[in-house]
Order: sequence, then C-alpha cells, then structure tokens
Amino acid sequence: MDMDFFFTELDHRSADGIEVSLLWSRNTNRLLVAVADSRSGESFEVHAPAEKALDVFRHPFAYAAAA
Repeated sequence: MDMDFFFTELDHRSADGIEVSLLWSRNTNRLLVAVADSRSGESFEVHAPAEKALDVFRHPFAYAAAA
C-alpha cells in the first residue's frame, strides 16, 4: 500500500495556465513537484530529493526531461 497518499503543499505558483506545487509526505518525508497545464490538460510529477527540492520546483520541466 502506498503511504504517500496524503501530501502537504509547501509552495505553489502559477503562470500562463501552468500550476506548480511543491508537496511533502509527512508519512515518508518524501518531496515531489506536481505540474498541471490547464491549456493542454497534461500533468506530471517529479520526485525531488530534499537537497534539490527548490530547484526542481523552479525548473520542473528540466527535471521531467531528465527522468
């Protein structure tokens, strides 16, 4: 069973129809960045190591391309 079901939003930004959220799981202490594009309907998530979480939040498309 995946224990990451509940996340706390630590930060959020939006621009030009793109929503980006930095999320933290209290259960596992994992961070991820969720991106949703309301224009295209596409969305994705990128797991973010703690030491790079802010960079992943600021540049999620670069990290998604590398994954």
